[in-house]
Amino acid sequence: MATDAKLVKTLREMTGAGILECKKALEETGGNLEEAVELLRKRGIAKAAKKAGRETKEGIIHSYIHAGGRVGVLLELNCETDFVARNEVFKELANEIALQIAAMKPQYVSREDIPREVIEKEGEIAREAAIAEGKPEHIAEKIAEGKLEKFFKEVCLLEQPYIKDDKKTIEDLIKEYIAKLGENIKVSRFCRYEIGE
Repeated sequence: MATDAKLVKTLREMTGAGILECKKALEETGGNLEEAVELLRKRGIAKAAKKAGRETKEGIIHSYIHAGGRVGVLLELNCETDFVARNEVFKELANEIALQIAAMKPQYVSREDIPREVIEKEGEIAREAAIAEGKPEHIAEKIAEGKLEKFFKEVCLLEQPYIKDDKKTIEDLIKEYIAKLGENIKVSRFCRYEIGE
């Protein structure tokens, strides 16, 4: 099946994927643009998983000051090469993540960064609240697990729903950029400042 060059161009603009990848995706989906986007996203996530173990020693410190100057964010976003670190697409990702941090106030990059005592305390509070409501112990345990998952989604940057598309998390967003840029990308750390806090 011959693939329309305009469709390839549109798909490329939508996904940032290479011309050949776009052409193959369109051929495999019979020219269906939406299905091709989904196919490329799935492939991108697979590519991202392969790159996850690679070292990220380059990157940028990105600063973001929210309108009005009341909230600011410093973010260290790492990649594998200085070439990607200087890339506008990489800087765009840094800005999107900083905007997320400014808006959603995460406290940690990932759940692995949360001190064990904090997790235990949150779990204990949730369990005790469920028991106080008269729930049996085994049900209280399940409720506590659910509340802990919700807690992680609130305080862990990578698990937060992306403010511009709540169907994906920040981790999903980063994986999309890994697929676009062809390198592993990691949020190393961030600091959020707000006047009066």
